[in-house]
Amino acid sequence: MSKQKQSYLLAGRNSNNETLLSILQTVFRENNLSSPMIAYIGTANGDDKNFFKRIAEPLIAAGADKVNHALISSDSADVKRAQAILDSGDIVFVSGGDVYEGIKVLKEKRMINFLQKLYERGKPFFGISAGSIMLAKNWVHWSDPDDDSTAKLFSCLDIAPIICDTHGEQDDWEELKMALKLATDGQKGYGIVSATAIKVYPDSEVEALGGAVHQFICRGDTVVRLPDIMPAL
Repeated sequence: MSKQKQSYLLAGRNSNNETLLSILQTVFRENNLSSPMIAYIGTANGDDKNFFKRIAEPLIAAGADKVNHALISSDSADVKRAQAILDSGDIVFVSGGDVYEGIKVLKEKRMINFLQKLYERGKPFFGISAGSIMLAKNWVHWSDPDDDSTAKLFSCLDIAPIICDTHGEQDDWEELKMALKLATDGQKGYGIVSATAIKVYPDSEVEALGGAVHQFICRGDTVVRLPDIMPAL
């Protein structure tokens, strides 16, 4: 029997801390974690200390006992120590920043397979903003930001076996739509609106948390919006 758990993908840019805390508390409660020790991945922001401090505060406020920073980005990083932190944590958190750079570092440090194995053994994962996208299946990168013909999909962690974007509602999910056009025909994608989250099961089933989540599907060369996914009552 598979030990894989549901993963949780949050969108940042929430001015209402109470909503964020409520979603974080749901993550902990649904994983039967009381005062969890969180293992933190910050490769998307170069393991920036101020970024870590800013994110650790709401995690502690939501009930975490401790947030341990698994330093990976630096050329001098002790990868074995980072792996030990991730292995010993009750739950792994992937922080925000730049998706492409975050995955690039994990690939360079040969961490992708390690993290996937942790998940397969039953370690729960959650992320926010770019970290949520890193946990998903694929994302899109432009070698020339002004030329859509240079856009290509790249592989992410595939812990949440979907394609998603976070807080892109103001630009009508432009990047998500490009990712779907480059993916297999019929691929669904999820726009995680600011202050919301999704829970993703190993079979790709998705549930909304905190508010409506936008849903799209690629049909041929066209991306069509589907009915929003609403939180369970």
